[in-house]
Amino acid sequence: MSEVDVASDATQRSIAAELAELAGVPTSLSRGQEVLHPSRERYIAVATALRGAGFGFLSDVCAVDYLTAKEPRSLPEGVAPERFEVVASLLSHGRRRRVRLRVQIPEDDPNCPTLFFVYPGADNMEREAYDMFGITFTGHPDMTRILMPQDWEGHPLRKDYGVGRVPVQFKEAPGPR
Repeated sequence: MSEVDVASDATQRSIAAELAELAGVPTSLSRGQEVLHPSRERYIAVATALRGAGFGFLSDVCAVDYLTAKEPRSLPEGVAPERFEVVASLLSHGRRRRVRLRVQIPEDDPNCPTLFFVYPGADNMEREAYDMFGITFTGHPDMTRILMPQDWEGHPLRKDYGVGRVPVQFKEAPGPR
């Protein structure tokens, strides 16, 4: 790597950190990638600032349920862990950088503001997180199920969702015990 590349890389790293600092958002590094930890209240403002700074592509929005996590997850000081987490991955093609936003979502109020009006591509990704985890994205224009039938009860990727069991009867197997 040349000196120019090293200087450019340091500049690119500091852009997200600078935006996070201005917004008062804690940051961390994960696998060489900058991670910003905005609160639900700062989520849209931080995403809008990043879009203005060249992070014009939302590559993913997903959710995580930490209900049965055995090991504590790494969070910066000042960020309280909650059961759910919404993770948005942003990409800047011009800067060749990725930034992740990790928002803590409490179990007793599973909602998060929608990124739809900042990144319209968030539409179906947020619907999937709603369908699988039950996290409602407030302000979303069509917060309906996308994978499961509309009348389905529960959210299949929650750690406390019943696995269910379908009995299988084989040809020569004896009846139920």
